[in-house]
Amino acid sequence: MGDIYSMLVNFLKEGGLFMYPIAVVLVLGAAITLERWFFLKREKIRNQKAFDDFLPLLRTNDHEKMALFTRDNTAAVSRIIGCALDMMKVTKQRADIEQAMNEGVMEVLPLLEQRTSYLAMLANVATLLGLLGTIIGLIAAFAAVANADPADKSALLSQSISVAMNTTAFGLIAAIPLLIANSLITNKTNAIISSIEMAGLKFLNVMTLNRAIEAGMPKAKQAS
Repeated sequence: MGDIYSMLVNFLKEGGLFMYPIAVVLVLGAAITLERWFFLKREKIRNQKAFDDFLPLLRTNDHEKMALFTRDNTAAVSRIIGCALDMMKVTKQRADIEQAMNEGVMEVLPLLEQRTSYLAMLANVATLLGLLGTIIGLIAAFAAVANADPADKSALLSQSISVAMNTTAFGLIAAIPLLIANSLITNKTNAIISSIEMAGLKFLNVMTLNRAIEAGMPKAKQAS
């Protein structure tokens, strides 16, 4: 274990100054990944529980109790169903109610997608910092070799290039996990959004069966 720690310390030291901003990018990306993962996991559980608790009310077709539930519950699915119930006070047309629910989805989307896009950006920044560190390291290496003793040039150049390549390696070490994390978080977010939309569709279908809403086109379109 001590050998691995010493190897990592030497790897960071030999890479030069650019290793530190890459390390900061990696730590920041890891923090965002963990925060988003636990947040989305919590939201998935909250939405599932909210809809499971709402189902008995949905079967009773008691709009007043349903509205009270959506006002008291802060889960995303409750807010979206609440938008539908509010629209049902104005119109019974399914298309209008669907539109209100879609607007509700657009309201919760920023909360679910918050900070996720930073992961791809941080992965690109880590890669570019690694390349920049390598280029600057090579420039410094060639400048040092130009003024070195001819007998030492080969060894000095080899050592300098090896050190400069550490930044590229570390940049990729940071970027690859961040790209994977971005993909995982994005897929988890999309799964939650799909489950919310499916819950909304179930609500609309039950309301249609109960004749609380009409399945036809909006009146404005029917008139035309």
